[in-house]
Amino acid sequence: MIILENNFTTYKSCALKLDQNDKISKYRNIFYKPNTNTFEPFIYFCGNSLGLQPNTVSTYINDELDAWKEYGVYGHTKSKRPWMSYHDNFIKYSAELIGAKNKEVVVMNSLTVNLHLLMTSFYRPKNKKIKILIENNAFPSDKYAVQSQLKFHKNHPSNDLLILKPKEGDLISTEYINDFFKHHGDNLALVLIGGVNYYTGQAFDIHKITKIAHEYGCIVGFDLAHAAGNIELNLHDWGVDFAAWCGYKYLNGGPGAPSGVFIHERHLGIVDIPRFEGWWGHDKNTRFNMPNNFNPIKTAEAWQLSNPPIFSMAPLLASLEIFNNVGMPDLRKKSKLLTNYLYFLIIEKLESHIEIITPKTELDRGCQLSLRMITPIENIIDELHKNGIIADWREPDVIRIAPVPLYNSFMDCFEFVERFIKIINSNILK
Repeated sequence: MIILENNFTTYKSCALKLDQNDKISKYRNIFYKPNTNTFEPFIYFCGNSLGLQPNTVSTYINDELDAWKEYGVYGHTKSKRPWMSYHDNFIKYSAELIGAKNKEVVVMNSLTVNLHLLMTSFYRPKNKKIKILIENNAFPSDKYAVQSQLKFHKNHPSNDLLILKPKEGDLISTEYINDFFKHHGDNLALVLIGGVNYYTGQAFDIHKITKIAHEYGCIVGFDLAHAAGNIELNLHDWGVDFAAWCGYKYLNGGPGAPSGVFIHERHLGIVDIPRFEGWWGHDKNTRFNMPNNFNPIKTAEAWQLSNPPIFSMAPLLASLEIFNNVGMPDLRKKSKLLTNYLYFLIIEKLESHIEIITPKTELDRGCQLSLRMITPIENIIDELHKNGIIADWREPDVIRIAPVPLYNSFMDCFEFVERFIKIINSNILK
């Protein structure tokens, strides 16, 4: 069925008006967008995979290159942002981003490394409570990590791994999770769920899940790779035990950017907690006395192993300062409008060709929409690219698009749908 483009003038006018009224539109211009062969910027809907580069990044990196060149080892104390305490620059921003106390956060390592460090402390199998719970379609690295933790503790990587997998559909309701705990909660030691599922784009009710898990005596953690910088979080008040997130998706810290960690204050300051330890987690006042015994910092910093990678952290710091200036409430407000508009256009114009598997309700999603083609188009991601759109594909059959509020516009959404219509129509006419 050929898609007619009637009413599109009205939809375009709506996009233009929404862009004119966008309070944070000025931030769009401080991000670099890839250009097409005709030197027009792509519609970049891939911030859920790798965020765009802020134009301040090169300054932040060059500051540290210059300090290294000028001061050598003394850059640890003489740099514009001294390397010795460089990670301290992230504490306030990270705490605001996820709704935590300053002492509950630290930026270090990479995401899966941090998940392993956290599970070393918080996966504590005992008696019949030995199993770990994850969601269906969890990111593969999370599944590999929990399976290897099970094996490390001499438990079974399949039999002792429980997966939230409803009989029908891709989405997992809180009611289903509650019922699942009624049947399996007594055997669960640890819950590790993505705050926003990477495949479906579903945002889970972190507060309710945490409450349910705690009622059954489970430790509960979240992989916030697709949630941090995307949805509003309040981890401390929600009582989450631990969480980790990456810095390269919505947080725009560049490829392989460092990860953030949250550990609730009730777990801090415990000397004998199971933990892999390194000297950067040792008490700062005596660290350079080179003592024989480890004395942990009484904050989440105790989980640090080594001194921070300055050149990797600099781009992330540049981006987090932007987040701090804008604030998550305003970002989320725009994000809801932006994704609602895109959702409406897809349903209105492409419903017979595309199924949206992401929840319709804005409280149950961030900015990502996951699309499943009803009308198959060969090499659809390549076709989108030819038409000036960068999105991504996840096996077996999902296109992921993410209108990011910091640098995407309502016109981006309109033009995405307009170009998608042309792609479908041209394939129908072949």
